[in-house]
Amino acid sequence: MCTAATYKTKDFYFGRTFDNECSYSEQVVITPRNYPFKFMHMGTVDSHYAMIGIAHVEQDYPLYYDAVNEKGLGMAGLNFPGYARYNPITPGKENIAVFELIQWLLCDCATVSECKEKIARMNLADIPFNDKLPVATLHWIIADSDGAVTLEATAQGMNVYDNPVGVMANNPTFPEHMFHLNNYMQLSAKPPQNNFAKGLVLSVYCKGMGAIGLPGDLSSQSRFVRAAFVKMNSVSGESEDESVGQFFHILGAVEQQGGCCELESGEYERTLYTSCCNTVRGIYYYTTYGNRQITAVDMHREELDEARLVCYPLVNKEQIMLQNGR
Repeated sequence: MCTAATYKTKDFYFGRTFDNECSYSEQVVITPRNYPFKFMHMGTVDSHYAMIGIAHVEQDYPLYYDAVNEKGLGMAGLNFPGYARYNPITPGKENIAVFELIQWLLCDCATVSECKEKIARMNLADIPFNDKLPVATLHWIIADSDGAVTLEATAQGMNVYDNPVGVMANNPTFPEHMFHLNNYMQLSAKPPQNNFAKGLVLSVYCKGMGAIGLPGDLSSQSRFVRAAFVKMNSVSGESEDESVGQFFHILGAVEQQGGCCELESGEYERTLYTSCCNTVRGIYYYTTYGNRQITAVDMHREELDEARLVCYPLVNKEQIMLQNGR
């Protein structure tokens, strides 16, 4: 399970947690402008926007979990089991397999608005990458500096929902998540008012009581509420260090610690990585479960007119600075 969020100061930031019981050898992957994207039913796109994100590379093809292109458009796929429904190949539509969706939209869309136009012509097809990689059950958040949407394909059809909170989690559907926020409208970053009963004297005895009732469990509904509250009440400076640091604090509110979410297999889900991309500068920051130090990969330090993928394995070994070392 995962959580995604957006954040805007002077620049615009986009990222997510990736929560799972095991890794799939994901890497930070930069796809330059002239890497040939071969789509199963839409031919080959030889020239496109460059992009950076985390992907599993299979047969020299980047299967992106999340990515941002050089125009500042970001997209992430999150698990959506039991709800996701895709279609067979449909004549007259732009048939795109689920594993191609992020690449298909980011390769030539610069804004959320352009994505909406392209999605209207698209059929999300139920096609696996190969026999070993079945179709993933996903829904997606797409965002730029002007706003965000959530894309869901269910038994009721494909819908693009405006996402005013700039946050996404897993099940249930996005409209249900938004409706669930009604249960928490009394929460506040400010001290609470005494509305319990007329004439009864009650006092605020510690800081933070305005947020009493904010859910703290690891369910996707609770993570959605918590991420939305923390993100929409966040305050930070506009420098890069302050903005990036605050973004990691926002997603730190929903990270999963090993041992707290046991699966039927007996394994434990944990936050394998947390990402934050400055979509303006093309700098992809991340931490991993084994390395709390923020690591950065700058897309624009690479030759973006090349035709080959640029891959950086995730740094998973803890980096500890000994302050009084010699």
